[in-house]
Amino acid sequence: MSAGNTAPTTVVRFNLAGPPVAPEELSARYRAAVEMAAYADAHGVGMVQTEEHHATDNGWMPSPLTFAGAVLGTTSRIGVTVSALLSPLHDPLRLAEDLAVLDLLGAGRLVTVAGLGYRPEEYAAHGKDWQHRGALQDEVLRTLLDAWTGEPFRYRGRTVQVTPRPYSRPHPTLLVGGASRPAARRAARLGLPFFPSAHLPELVRYYHAQCAAAGTEGWVLQPPPRTCLLHVSEDPDRSWAAHGGHLLYEAQRYAAWQSADARSAVRSTARDTEALRAEGVYRIVTPDECVKLAQEDGARGTLILHPLCGGMPVEEGWRSLRLFAEQVIPRLTE
Repeated sequence: MSAGNTAPTTVVRFNLAGPPVAPEELSARYRAAVEMAAYADAHGVGMVQTEEHHATDNGWMPSPLTFAGAVLGTTSRIGVTVSALLSPLHDPLRLAEDLAVLDLLGAGRLVTVAGLGYRPEEYAAHGKDWQHRGALQDEVLRTLLDAWTGEPFRYRGRTVQVTPRPYSRPHPTLLVGGASRPAARRAARLGLPFFPSAHLPELVRYYHAQCAAAGTEGWVLQPPPRTCLLHVSEDPDRSWAAHGGHLLYEAQRYAAWQSADARSAVRSTARDTEALRAEGVYRIVTPDECVKLAQEDGARGTLILHPLCGGMPVEEGWRSLRLFAEQVIPRLTE
């Protein structure tokens, strides 16, 4: 594969979801995730991705900004994406402060995708009104943009000022996520970039049209046509037999949250590991097969390694990450 802009984006994803375990084991998994992020940083992986969910029975990451801070503090180069942050569930002023501090800590390496979410129970758990989630999102996004100027501004009838100012100018990287026209309009109206939740070219065109109408400039970070969550193994058959249940665990629990009309880059209907393997959304691949995927998709593609997927044993996650870092990453720019 030639160097330059032909290599795909490389991502290591962590959401720490899995069957319930004792706090001691979950602590070890969190610490392993941070150590893996540092290893990925040292070996040229482009991005660490995490996400936010609440009111679950599987430990899905509820505090991605805390995790992002740990990753930024132990790395020096790799980007950290929170995709998505359920921004209406956060206090707007405190969120502005937290993101500003993380932006300073990472010297601009944090990327935040602000999403509404799609589970009413998450809003109920935080005492927020699901029916007014759009208005909540409008308020939090406007507040972030006002706060990050460092100047006094009006907020809920009073004058406030948020410090410190972020590292990035004009503000930390903030995208509006979603799969709907209202989300695209919101991003265009605020002059923010747009992150569709799936490969949705029509919605991208609509967003650009809305930017033109609003007199704003924007850009889109769109998932590729094919999104796969990867585990790298020298023997995929053996790994499917030994660990495929972990991939199925996550796939089924995530699918249970999605409505029939939901549009997501990751979507599975599998009821067993054989069906999951046939779908090709969750994949266990050899290093050579991983490189082939990269060659097929080129610069528009994304290789997403998911080393701790669904409660995957930490030692198996390390094997996957080392194969990815040592036998895949160096070949992407050959």
